[in-house]
Amino acid sequence: MCGIVGAVAQRDVSPILLEGLRRLEYRGYDSAGMAVVDEQKHLQRLRVLGKVGVLAAGLAEQPLHGSLGIAHTRWATHGEPAVCNAHPHICQDTVAVVHNGIIENHESLRRTQEAAGHLFSSNTDTEVVVHGIYDRLAAGESLLQAVQSTAAELEGAYALGVIQENDPGLLVAVRQGSPLVIGLGIGENFIASDVFALLPVTQRFIFLEEGDVAELTREGVRVFNREGLLVERPIKLSGLSAAAAERGEYRHYMLKEIYEQPRAIAETLKGRILQGQVLAPAFGPNAEQIFDQIEAVQIVACGTSYHTGMVARNWFEGLAGIPCRVEVASEFRYRHPVLSPNTLFVTISQSGETADTLAALRMAQGLEYRASLSICNVPESSLVRESDLVLLTHAGPEIGVASTKAFTTQLVALLMLVLVLGRRHRLSPQKEADIVRQLERLPGWVEQVLGLDGQIRALSEQFADKEHALFLGRGVQYPVAMEGALKLKEISYIHAEAYPAGELKHGPLALVDADMPIIAVAPNDSLLEKLKSNLEEVHARGGQLYVFAESGSRVRASEAIQVIEVPHVGENVTPIIYTVPLQLLAYHVAVLKGTDVDQPRNLAKSVTVE
Repeated sequence: MCGIVGAVAQRDVSPILLEGLRRLEYRGYDSAGMAVVDEQKHLQRLRVLGKVGVLAAGLAEQPLHGSLGIAHTRWATHGEPAVCNAHPHICQDTVAVVHNGIIENHESLRRTQEAAGHLFSSNTDTEVVVHGIYDRLAAGESLLQAVQSTAAELEGAYALGVIQENDPGLLVAVRQGSPLVIGLGIGENFIASDVFALLPVTQRFIFLEEGDVAELTREGVRVFNREGLLVERPIKLSGLSAAAAERGEYRHYMLKEIYEQPRAIAETLKGRILQGQVLAPAFGPNAEQIFDQIEAVQIVACGTSYHTGMVARNWFEGLAGIPCRVEVASEFRYRHPVLSPNTLFVTISQSGETADTLAALRMAQGLEYRASLSICNVPESSLVRESDLVLLTHAGPEIGVASTKAFTTQLVALLMLVLVLGRRHRLSPQKEADIVRQLERLPGWVEQVLGLDGQIRALSEQFADKEHALFLGRGVQYPVAMEGALKLKEISYIHAEAYPAGELKHGPLALVDADMPIIAVAPNDSLLEKLKSNLEEVHARGGQLYVFAESGSRVRASEAIQVIEVPHVGENVTPIIYTVPLQLLAYHVAVLKGTDVDQPRNLAKSVTVE
C-alpha cells in the first residue's frame, strides 16, 4: 500500500517525482523519500517522516537534482514509521531501491546477508532486496541481471524501482503481485504505482504483467517476462486527464467525490441501457451465453466493496430469485469453499489491485464455477485483466481514502447485473423496465439528496463530542448502515458499529444511553413499521435518535428523535440514495473534529498487501 514513482529523462526529474508522490499519497503517507543520480554520478537521497509536503519542504532546503531518480510514499508494514524505515533504501552508496509490497521470506534472507557481513539500518523487509542486488552487482552482473536474479529468490508481493550511481541512464523495474505501470514519453520514460501519478507527463502506458522485469532508458523500454524472455506488452492510451485527479474548488477530495456521484452514476449507466433493458453485452462479448447458464452468484470483496455485495445479495435473491453468497475475500481465500458448476464468481474492487480479492480470484480458478466477473473502476487493473467478464464503474479517479462514488457506482453496476441475470429467472419484463426507469432517474435523485448538505452539516455539530455511535437498518438497508458506520469511524475516529435493527434486543440495547447517538435508515418500505418498533425500544431507554426517513413515512420527530427527510425515490434504488446523507454526515463530523479527512490515520486507499 505504498506508492512508488521513478523517471529517467533528459531533464531534472525531481519535480516529476515530487508531483508523482503527491498524486500517490492516497496509497500511504507516514513517510516519504527520494533518491537521484546527479551529474557527477553520485547517488543523493532525502527521506523524511511525515507526508509528501514534509518532503517538499525538505527538498526546498536540500535540493536534489538529476536526470534519473526514484521516490516513495510509505504506508508502514514491516517497521514503524521512522526515517530509517523510509524509502528509498541504499546499499554502500551504490544502488537504491523503492518497494511496494511485502517480502515474505525477508527474515531468512536477512540472516543470510548478516552472516555475509551486511549491516542493516532499518527494520523493513525491503532492505534485503537492495543488499541482494548490491551483492550481484559486486559479482559482475549488470543491473538488469542483478535485479532478475534477486527477484528470483524473493517470496511475496512486490513492485520495485531500482537505480545505481554509475549508470545515470538506466532504471529497472519489477512487478510481482503489486501494481506497476510504465509511462512512455519522448526522450524520457517513467514508472509508477498507477497512471494518475504520471498523467502530467504522459498518457501512454504499458501495464506490466506478473513476473515482468523492465529496463527503462531515455531511448526506450525493454520488458522481460518471468522466464527472462524479451516480450512485447501493448501500449495503451489513457483517456484520463491530469485535471481529473485535482481537488478543484473543494476543501477535500472526499467532498468533491461525494458531489461527483450524480455524474459518476450517469457515466456508469451510459450506453448500457436500451429500450428499458440493460444490455448484456456491456459485460463482455460472450456474456449472453454465460449468463444463460448461471444458477447462483458468489461475491467476494473487501471493506466498502463487501458492503455493496451485501446489498446486492438482497437484490439477487429478492428480485431475481438467484441464490447469492457474499464473503470477505481475506476469509474466502483461506477456507475450502464449494461452488456449484453454474456459479458466477463476482469480485468487486475500486482499484482492481486489492490483494485479498485478487488472491481469492486466483485461488478460485481451481474451483468449479462457470465464469468470473469483475466490477471495478480501473480498466487496466489486474482484476479486470484476469476476469472472464467485466463491468467498469466509470467513477473516475477516487483519491479520498474513504470511498464514496466508488461505492454508489458499484451498487449501480450490481443492480444492472441483477437485472440481466434476473430476466433469465423470475424477474418480469415489467419489473425490469420499472427498475431501469429508477436507474435512469437516479442521478437527479442524488442531486436532490445533496441538497440536504446544509441540514446535515448543522446536525453534525451534535456529534463533535461523541466517542461512540450506533447505526441501524433492516433488510437491504442493513449494509447501508454498515457502510455509514464504516465511513464515520474511518475519518472521524468515532467508534461506530452497525446492527440489523431487529437485533437490538440481542445485545446492543445495553449500550444505549443519552451519550450514544443512534442513526437509523428508514425508507418507506415493507420493513418500516418493524423498524419503528425498534426505534421505540431505543427511545424508551433514553437514546438520542437521528433518523433518515423518507418524506411521508410518518416517522415523528420529538425532543429525542431528530428526523432528516430524504426525498421519495424508487424503492429499488433506496440503498444508493440513503448512502449519500451518511457520507455527508461522516464528512462534516470529521471536519468538525479536525481530523485528516482525505488521509485518515493508519489507513491507505488501495490495500495491495495482505
